[in-house]
Amino acid sequence: MLIRRGYHVRNLWDEMARLNREMSRHFSGVQSGSSPGIYPPLNVYDDGESLVVRAEIPGIDPNDLEVSATGDSLTVKGERKREKGDEGTSYHRREREHGVFSRTLSLAQPINPDKIQASYKLGILQVVLPKADEAKPRTIEIAS
Repeated sequence: MLIRRGYHVRNLWDEMARLNREMSRHFSGVQSGSSPGIYPPLNVYDDGESLVVRAEIPGIDPNDLEVSATGDSLTVKGERKREKGDEGTSYHRREREHGVFSRTLSLAQPINPDKIQASYKLGILQVVLPKADEAKPRTIEIAS
C-alpha cells in the first residue's frame, strides 16, 4: 500500500496508471496557444534526391497551414479552428483540441529551400525537400 498526500492508493500500478493518464492528457494533441512539440506527428524519409516529410494534420483547412524552411530546418505551423456549436457543449470525451500549433524539424542534411514542394491531401501534408547539391551523393571515377 502506498500513502500519498493523506489518502491511500491501492497499489503502485494504480498510481502509475493515473500519472500516465495525467501526462498523456497534458502533453498530447494540439494545445491552445502552442503545442508541446509532438503535434503534428511526422514521418521523414530520404528518397535519394530529396527528404520527404509527411505530417498527419486531419480536419484542417490547408489555408490555415504555413510551411517554411531554411537550409537545415522545416517548420509547420497551423491552427485547428473551434468547431461551430462547440461553445456550451458538454463533452463525454474530448481528444481533438483546437488551437494553434507549431513544429520545427532539424534536418540531417542541407536542402535547397527554393525547390521545396508541398501538397495536402486527405489530412496528410507532404513536403518534398530537395537536397542541396553539396548534400547529394556523387559517383567518383577511379583512375587506373
